[in-house]
Amino acid sequence: MVSRYWIGLVATALLAQPMPEITGERKQWHKVTLTLTGPQASETGQPNPFLDYRMTVTFTHASGAPRYVVPGYFAADGKAGESSASEGNQWRAHLSPDKTGRWNYQVSFVRGPRVAVDETAPAEPVEGVNGLTGAFAVAASDKRGPDFRAKGRLQYVGEPYLRFAGTGEYFLKAGADSPETLLAYSDFDGTTTRKVALKTYQPHLADWRPGDPTWKGGKGKGLIGAINYLASKGLNVMSFLTYSTGGDGDNVWPHVAPDDKLRMDCSKLDQWQVAFDHAQRKGIYLHFKLQEQENDDNRIGNKPQVGNVPAAMDGGDTGVERKLYLRELIARFGHALALNWNLGEENTQSAQQQRDMARYIRDTDPYDHNIVVHTFPNWQDSVYPELLGEKSVLTGASLQMMWDQVHRRTLQWRKASAASGRAWVVANDEQGSASHGVPPDPGYQGFDGKDKQGKPVHSLHDIRKRTLWGNLMAGGAGVEYYFGYQFVESDLNLEDFRSRDKSWDFCRIALDFFRTNKLPFWQMKNMDELVGNNDGSNDRFVFAKPGEFYVVYLAEGGTAQLDLSAANGAFRVDWFNPRTGGALRKGSVTTLRGGSAAALGDPPAEAGEDWTVLVRR
Repeated sequence: MVSRYWIGLVATALLAQPMPEITGERKQWHKVTLTLTGPQASETGQPNPFLDYRMTVTFTHASGAPRYVVPGYFAADGKAGESSASEGNQWRAHLSPDKTGRWNYQVSFVRGPRVAVDETAPAEPVEGVNGLTGAFAVAASDKRGPDFRAKGRLQYVGEPYLRFAGTGEYFLKAGADSPETLLAYSDFDGTTTRKVALKTYQPHLADWRPGDPTWKGGKGKGLIGAINYLASKGLNVMSFLTYSTGGDGDNVWPHVAPDDKLRMDCSKLDQWQVAFDHAQRKGIYLHFKLQEQENDDNRIGNKPQVGNVPAAMDGGDTGVERKLYLRELIARFGHALALNWNLGEENTQSAQQQRDMARYIRDTDPYDHNIVVHTFPNWQDSVYPELLGEKSVLTGASLQMMWDQVHRRTLQWRKASAASGRAWVVANDEQGSASHGVPPDPGYQGFDGKDKQGKPVHSLHDIRKRTLWGNLMAGGAGVEYYFGYQFVESDLNLEDFRSRDKSWDFCRIALDFFRTNKLPFWQMKNMDELVGNNDGSNDRFVFAKPGEFYVVYLAEGGTAQLDLSAANGAFRVDWFNPRTGGALRKGSVTTLRGGSAAALGDPPAEAGEDWTVLVRR
């Protein structure tokens, strides 16, 4: 009888202990969510649930590896995106498991002043939840592309291109850099503006489809429709600021108020997550721009000016405010399979501040996503050298320059990073000038090739030639398109992505060329000298795996001599139309032999337009 008594007490204690709930599709690469009932808290209460509690969940595969230490977060009532709740007792962590089979978890949950961002601070365990353990099974994914859950996590692997862990395929991107204030959306809770009107994405309401997500009784259709449209055009990336307080838009922040940097808005962030998760399902890579220039403490020339910007976190340092901000974003969104963390748009932090911020991201993000930085065109030569190789943990560069300088600058940082011992993923994510960037399609809202001041500007064809193909042929990781202030649908007020519909077609065509022809671009390198381009000309480029594949891009059409003196054997010559896409075509020359320079011959037609020539063994 005594033994039964004690057994009953133990069973009662175990039943009283709140066990975490595991939700989501328990499949490889899917978001699996652990939610537990913990301390009751409020966004604005004391203790501060974001700062004075630290929830961390260690997920370990039964084989012993991998092991992920995942930061958790306060989730209010657990359904804040629908309820707009600001208080509750639900706490949450996300895993995107990369192996099938059994996964074990162990919860660490402590409290104390500022313990979320200071592991050396005095802390005490939260009784009843600290130390909780359990397990769950993960099955194989049943998804198909472009859903990233069919491909796995996109990883930096020490090479100039990111690679999917599941399929092993490498990634080239093309998509939207604008609007930078993508998240300044009227359907998000707590989103107000002090400068620029909030967005509705009304032109994309018709792109929402039954079965797509919404929140709060049908909100979100405009933004979800916009994501659908981008994906339908064959694009695979979108960019956005997560903090623009004090900046050009001054209408995006994750906090409960723009100047309260120690408390987060749970319902707004839940709604952001709906959009981000949908983007991942549609094959859209998430480019997190963590701040903009105005948030860097108003630094010019790496020297602080008189007075601080109130919106700056820790004066540019990685202190309590910045650590909390980064930890919250990683906890909530780091499970996403395809993303990069960008230290900031037109970043002006000092090199040491950049190193510290990047290191904190690397140490906090369990998945080691790509980390990049963006700076002014004329700052590149002073900023990037201080971050190359072992000088920082950065793994890429987000380049801004004039639209016709993309090839030269991409090539510069591809070579410099390789020489440093850590090859960077080099993308072109903003094309100058700030007034122009990528123009609208001819005829869109009456666009006639001139800006608002009546000045003739470069065309979408110039962007295709010098920006898109300029980056790809230099060994770049791809492009994101920026829309300047002198055009309709600009960087701050864009509502309609169809304003650049034709440019999106050119992007899709370029990506299809590499994919359809199974070109091993990750093994290829720029070799412009093979067509006599030894001085950085923008007229003709070569991207090659010597002896096997040569891609020649002729920006102004015509023909060229390809130097095959170091190659042996016969090579097939095909032509590709980068304006219309489609099948490869034959020109006047169909085969070449290695051992000397050889003429590519004439294109199939339209000799005055750009052509891509594929020469392969």
